[in-house]
Amino acid sequence: MTARFVRPDGTEYELPWLETAGEQRLEECLPVRRFPACKGRRSAPGWYWSSTDRCLVHHGFKAMRTQLMMLDHDPVVTALACRPVELSWHGRGSRTVSHAPHLMARLADGSGLLVDCASRFGAGRRLVWRAAHLEKAAAAAGWHYRLIGPPQPVVEANVRWLAGYRHPRYAQDRLPEVAECFRTPTALAEGVRLLGDPIAVWPSVFHALWVGVLSVPLERPLDERTVAVACAEDGR
Repeated sequence: MTARFVRPDGTEYELPWLETAGEQRLEECLPVRRFPACKGRRSAPGWYWSSTDRCLVHHGFKAMRTQLMMLDHDPVVTALACRPVELSWHGRGSRTVSHAPHLMARLADGSGLLVDCASRFGAGRRLVWRAAHLEKAAAAAGWHYRLIGPPQPVVEANVRWLAGYRHPRYAQDRLPEVAECFRTPTALAEGVRLLGDPIAVWPSVFHALWVGVLSVPLERPLDERTVAVACAEDGR
């Protein structure tokens, strides 16, 4: 299996996949393929500001943008990239098959994660077939591969709300104070009341939830009665 990637200076390379996975910083590479804007499509390509990378990351469609957001919220993710590598291998009848996973994430342990994003209607048969090959290729390199469907609606809604406060400006130098206030499990509204002016404090509390200073059960609807607690150490 070979890997094609484009370095930040625009130079294109094609090397064996295992060599590429072990030696190249793919999270710094340019997309090997762009997503075209197609007339009539309900979702168009765009950009997502990643709090992990502190920069814009390209996405091609709604499901991909959602997975970017979910990965950006994951504390084990240290970098994100859109289609930084295209893998090629011999398929049926010696036909060359090429596939560029939608997303790549660098993980805290140094390994990589390749991601393809399925819509709410599921993944097509061709993508499912390719996913089996990509999973084996990733495992051989000590990486991971996932074909991901939409998150649970409640989880997605909660993370999407918190993502609105992902920028560091919302911390307002309050995070140590917020963590101290929620040292024991406390309802969000009660903690905010103790911290001061709600209009000033709520953004910092939401940012603390985004970066992992505070923890709540995201599988339940998030509201002022939700009980939060400070984590042992923040997720960023």
